[in-house]
Amino acid sequence: MAMALQLAIQSLAASLSRSPNKPATKPPSNGHHHPQEPTGSSSCSGRRSLAAAAAATGAALLASQLLPPTAGIAGAFDLDLRITIPEQSSEEAEAVVRTHARNLVRVKQFIDARSWRELQTALRASAANLKQDLYAIIQARPPGQRPELRRLYSDLFNNVSRLDYAARDKDELQVQECYGNIVAAIDQIFARIM
Repeated sequence: MAMALQLAIQSLAASLSRSPNKPATKPPSNGHHHPQEPTGSSSCSGRRSLAAAAAATGAALLASQLLPPTAGIAGAFDLDLRITIPEQSSEEAEAVVRTHARNLVRVKQFIDARSWRELQTALRASAANLKQDLYAIIQARPPGQRPELRRLYSDLFNNVSRLDYAARDKDELQVQECYGNIVAAIDQIFARIM
């Protein structure tokens, strides 16, 4: 919302500061060069500065009407520098993380059946949900526990990506190895978070 408002204000200021540009007409040439004297350049720049002042005033007036009031000067410069906010709370994630992990482990049936396309589809769907759950849970942990959990999280999802590529290439040995690594990583993560 704030970005859209800022763009609207900039657009308004730009449109107010524009002056109509009329192409200068050249006098007919008779073969002699006559230097042209500036005609109205000071009045043109005066109109531009007047338009710029009007634009700034209009933008300030618009901003004062549309922006929420701030608590003094310090509030005007407050920035929210958080990069990512989990879409769910850790409690919500903990309630469903086992189900999503179980769904990821259940892709074994597609490995056994050598159904590579179905494996990729199921893998991507279940991994996306589990990834979101684990991220929310890890972010809620004390800072001292996070580095090890992040390493396990990275190992888990790197193996998910490798499994996806191995399924695409129909590399059965690589698929089996990655699946084993996924199950081991899930067990290690759950030993630390539950």
